[in-house]
Amino acid sequence: MPLPSQLAWLIPLYGFCGMVLALPWASVWIKRNGPRPAAYLNLLLTLVAVLHGSLILREVLAHGPQHLDVPWFQAADLNLRIGMDLSVTNLAALELVTVMSLACQVFALGYLDKEWSLARFYALVGFFEGAMAGVVLSSNLFMSYFLLEMLTLSTYLLVGFWYAQPLVVTAARDAFLTKRVGDVLLLMALVALSAWAGSLEFQDLYRWIDTAQLAPLPAALLGLGLIAGPMGKCAQFPMHLWLDEAMEGPNPASILRNSAVVTCGALVLLKLMPLLRLSPLAIDVLLVVGSISAIGGALVAIAQVDLKRACSYSTTSYLGLVFLAIALQQPLLALLLLFAHGLAKALLFMSVGSVIATTNCQNLTELGGLASRMPATTTAFLVAAAGLTGLLPLGCFWCFGLMVETFLPEHPLLTAVVLLTNALTAFNLVRLFRQVFLAKPHAKTRRTPEVTWLMALPMVSLAVVVLLSPLVLSRLDPALLHLRALSSGSTLLVLGSSLAGLLAGVVVQLDEFWSRSLFRPLRLLQDLLAYDFYTERIYKGTIVAFVAGLARLISSVDRVFVNGLVNRIGSASLASAETLKFSVSGQMQTYVFTVVAAILLLLGSLVWLKA
Repeated sequence: MPLPSQLAWLIPLYGFCGMVLALPWASVWIKRNGPRPAAYLNLLLTLVAVLHGSLILREVLAHGPQHLDVPWFQAADLNLRIGMDLSVTNLAALELVTVMSLACQVFALGYLDKEWSLARFYALVGFFEGAMAGVVLSSNLFMSYFLLEMLTLSTYLLVGFWYAQPLVVTAARDAFLTKRVGDVLLLMALVALSAWAGSLEFQDLYRWIDTAQLAPLPAALLGLGLIAGPMGKCAQFPMHLWLDEAMEGPNPASILRNSAVVTCGALVLLKLMPLLRLSPLAIDVLLVVGSISAIGGALVAIAQVDLKRACSYSTTSYLGLVFLAIALQQPLLALLLLFAHGLAKALLFMSVGSVIATTNCQNLTELGGLASRMPATTTAFLVAAAGLTGLLPLGCFWCFGLMVETFLPEHPLLTAVVLLTNALTAFNLVRLFRQVFLAKPHAKTRRTPEVTWLMALPMVSLAVVVLLSPLVLSRLDPALLHLRALSSGSTLLVLGSSLAGLLAGVVVQLDEFWSRSLFRPLRLLQDLLAYDFYTERIYKGTIVAFVAGLARLISSVDRVFVNGLVNRIGSASLASAETLKFSVSGQMQTYVFTVVAAILLLLGSLVWLKA
């Protein structure tokens, strides 16, 4: 095995080392030269990770997949090892993670230029990057779960970066708790799978699945537990609200969260895909959850007036399509959509971050007229929007076309879900572009210069990558190099849905759209979408109310019965002690007689019990 592949275990450590090196500045142990050195050290280590990953990818393309097994801990009969699968898929995902992290960190130098806790941000991003790199390379379910837990922790810390704001604290807490629900269910499935299969290596699990014989109920519970963790990580219904609230964090973190983090969660589910054959119920749940998330996320996005939230809901929507592909055992379609979406969504959030950094505003009703003042940002938004919708010849066009080609013969309803999601996304992005870049300038957008080169450089570079995404994706599927890979019917369906969304976005009247209609049915529909189908209120009225009521009941039982019983026992003990103190005479013969009588009583009871 060549040297770069032998040292592949170093790649996750680059991010963790960046976190450790940033701590002296994050903890203000070093004050004289400011927090910038921490940022430069993390950038250098991330660049090394990108180069190291590219060398390994070149070796794998030349010589085929490899497996790396690194000893970790050994004591007596316990032998723990870290396994890494160096396949084209894993290494392509690794490059996506490290390149997105590098672009995010360069972008953050401009976006957080005056942030006093810049070093803390880079320490958290290093932690984020190390966990994501480990997830995509891991060949073991337990290690993947452990690293997913680290992602949950890093999400909590990054969302709560500006912890002095109450809304930020609430968003960080909700994101952490929502993900923990899925993580706990995944842990339960992991423990059961370890007992049944005897190993948590993915390759061993794939061999076990061929001979596994589980009863329907355990198989169904196992499948539901395995999909619960990725559902939380990918912000799928009903665990999708955290991604919307996570937009309270810094925008550079949102770039990673909406492109790379959700990709890592979906990759874990992709590795577990062969195990889902045990549970038809889990596959049906994936289909239902994916369909609801795809259409529901796209519908909710079109009613948002917050720029970041309008874009984040489309992440839930696109990951819903990925879940559909995984449920139908189509790993290549899921991978292509993950990579195409990750690149375009990162660029979209960079352009959104540029708008926010320049205007200090993300309310769509207060934005407008930026196209002539911010050409680089405008171009980036257009390229990202084209890359996210089914417009020829960018990446998502091929993904949607292949999905329609695959789904249409046996699953026409799922084909309709794909086309409707594409149309709604196109509509949403067109209305965002019209409002932010083409509408009449408002008070906050009359003087809006273009962003600095630290933000423009990664944005423009990523725009070039998105434009070249078909060539990048063709390395995963050579069929994408030729237009004849898709039938004319699939091509027309995808292009037709895209054009329908574009025309609807152009025709809609923005002023009338933003105001709440006097027509009651339309106003109710607007509120239904704007408040995410009242999901949060439903949760508060059902699950939260049940848990709170149960907690109050337990607290009352503890106060009334448990405390009352303990207090009564204590009072009885005190009363008996007060009574017994009068029996203390000070005569030795009385004490001896009492001891002898107690011993005789004890011996008599033992003899009686034995008889």
